[in-house]
Order: sequence, then structure tokens, then C-alpha cells
Amino acid sequence: MFFRNLSFFRIPAPVPSAVADLEARLAEFPLKPVGPLEFESRGFVPVMGQSASAMTHSASGCTWITLGTNARLLPAAVVNAALAKKIAELEVKEGRKLGGKARKQLKDDLIHEMLPKAFVKEGRVSASIDTDHHFIVVDASSKKAAEGVVSAVREALGSFPAIPISPAAPPRLVLTRWLRGEPMPNGLALGDECELKDPVEGGAVVKASRHELDENEEITKHLDIGMQVSKLALILNGTISFVLGEDLIVRKLKFLDGAVESLENTERDSLEAELDARYALFSGEIAVLFAVLEEAFEIQKAD
Repeated sequence: MFFRNLSFFRIPAPVPSAVADLEARLAEFPLKPVGPLEFESRGFVPVMGQSASAMTHSASGCTWITLGTNARLLPAAVVNAALAKKIAELEVKEGRKLGGKARKQLKDDLIHEMLPKAFVKEGRVSASIDTDHHFIVVDASSKKAAEGVVSAVREALGSFPAIPISPAAPPRLVLTRWLRGEPMPNGLALGDECELKDPVEGGAVVKASRHELDENEEITKHLDIGMQVSKLALILNGTISFVLGEDLIVRKLKFLDGAVESLENTERDSLEAELDARYALFSGEIAVLFAVLEEAFEIQKAD
């Protein structure tokens, strides 16, 4: 259901006025075909699919957007192999070694020759802007990919002061305390997966999956020698499960049976109505999750 990962960014209160014109602003930055000599193009696409026209979809104070990319696949290994072959042929033909400048020019010429023939890979990354709770969340497991989406929104709006969430409480220490059995926020429970790291640079890493984490003797021994939690599987209110990293990126997000049943018990007469219901459920649950993280890790305001 929608996102598999959650990278959160704070937005200030009051929300920038340009957000109210999001549909019109994004429509001015649509995804275009990648040019023959371009490596990539990016732009916004309709959130309901190619047959739709709306660039946004809103529900309960949240707005769903999707950034699309068209990237030409030209691996460096392919270019380097073709370059090596061409250099060898020219050196034999001319009876001399090619200098650095000539090699660079030859590589540039090869890229210009090969790029228009390269396959194009399509990519889609969605984000949800919650103006009531002042955050944007991106379906990306890496900071670079998430920041790319925020940067595209900023370009479309002219100004969008979103910043990565900043915790005052050290995430590793908080996660380690939870795994040791210290009280957790209401509604939060341990899952069945964790990753432990030695705090020393280059130290050992221990991963456990499909384990009962409560009072696990083996895991306790690792914690007793000073290892700390870098990733921890959690369950919130019996409705969503996820793995929270020390970077506070949520991965492996999954809606559990209790949440899904509430959707399946209601009949809807169109795909749009179904997506609308799913987005409303998603945005509501993510707002609850953000509030829990905000308090537990003392996340700073963006004001």
C-alpha cells in the first residue's frame, strides 16, 4: 500500500503559501522525454497514473505527489570497454601512445555516439506533504534520493524550506534502550528484526531476523559488551510494521491485517475511490507514526 520507505523532512509553520498552488506549480514542471544526448530528465507525473491528469491528490490535509525520471542506462564498464578497444586500434594504426587529452576527447566522442542508443529506464518516487503536522515524507530509503524529490518541489515552488528531521536524542541510544526493555512510547512494540553495531569505527555488525527480541539472551549478550542498535523492527498500534534505522529513515513499511481489513470492508465503485481511501488511511497512520517519533527522539521544529 503506497510507500515502502519513509524519509521525513520538516516544513515550517505556517506552511509556505506556495503550497496552496501546488497543482498548478507542478504542472509547469512535467516529466519530459529524455533527450538523445541527455543522461536523465525529471519532472512531475500524475499521481493516479498515465490516464489521469492531476499532478496531486489531497485528503485530510495531506497532498500526494509523484516525481518521475527517465534515465539512460550507459554503464561506465560498457563505455570503458569500448574506449579501451578504440584506443588499442588507434595506437596500432598510428604507431604511438595516445596522450591523456586525446583519450578524454575519444571518451567524450564515444559517449555522444552511444548515449542516443542507450535504453531508458523509468523511475517514480512519491511524496506526501502533511500541512497539518508540518512534514513532507518521501518514499525513499536513501537521503540522496529523498533530497532529490524535495529539491524538485523547491524548484517548482520557487521556495520550499523543508529540512531533514533533526533529533536531539541520539537514535542509537534510544533504540538500544528499547531493545534492552526500557519503556517504549504508547502503542509501540518490538518486531522481529534488529541490527547491532560496535560503536568503534569498523567494528562488528550483528544482524538478527525472525527472532523474538524480548528478553533474547543472545542479543542481550551483545548489548552487554557495548554493541548498540542501528536498526530495529517495530510495530505501531497493531496496524503497521516497519524497520527504523539510526538515520530515522523508516524501511520495510507494511500495513497489517487490522488496517487492511478496514479498507476491504467498504465497497468502492472506482479505482480512484479505492486509491483515495488507501491514501487517507496511509496519511492518517503516518501522521500518528511521526508524532511518536517526534516525541521519542525530540525532533526539532523547523520554525
